[in-house]
Amino acid sequence: MQLLFVLLLLFAALALLVTLGERYARPPSPGQLARLRRWLLPLVGALLVLSLVDYYWA
Repeated sequence: MQLLFVLLLLFAALALLVTLGERYARPPSPGQLARLRRWLLPLVGALLVLSLVDYYWA
């Protein structure tokens, strides 16, 4: 019963976030997208390397 309550609570929170995000979020500017793109690839690469290190040496 507790699991169903937690799942219901998570679903309600997700529905609220999606509703508010669609209503109030504005699209990012091209400058913001360029800044994000500059950081995204190195962070993904670092995540992959750290995942390999964790898999093989942990």
